[in-house]
Amino acid sequence: MIPVCRVADLPAGTSVRVDTTPPVAVFNADGEFYAVDDTCTHQDASLSEGWLEGCLVECPLHAASFDLRTGQPTCLPARRPVRTHRVTVDDGMIHVHPAAEEGTAA
Repeated sequence: MIPVCRVADLPAGTSVRVDTTPPVAVFNADGEFYAVDDTCTHQDASLSEGWLEGCLVECPLHAASFDLRTGQPTCLPARRPVRTHRVTVDDGMIHVHPAAEEGTAA
């Protein structure tokens, strides 16, 4: 379990990059928190620098889009999903549970 930040420090519509191996992006999509690997599966680009619309994040490089709930790409050029990670909130602190620690993708 990795502490990310306080809920108050990640307003709706924003994201934060967690410098783990591999890096993880945590998003606040209208009050719901999601975490995915931060690297687009189409080409090396940081998803935390992309555009968030509802539960979708658009890669800033070639406009590939991913559903944060499942990691599945929603349009080309991405064909492979990004790995998702479980997120919990405890006493106002956001935590990411990396999929590797969970034993499988969350």
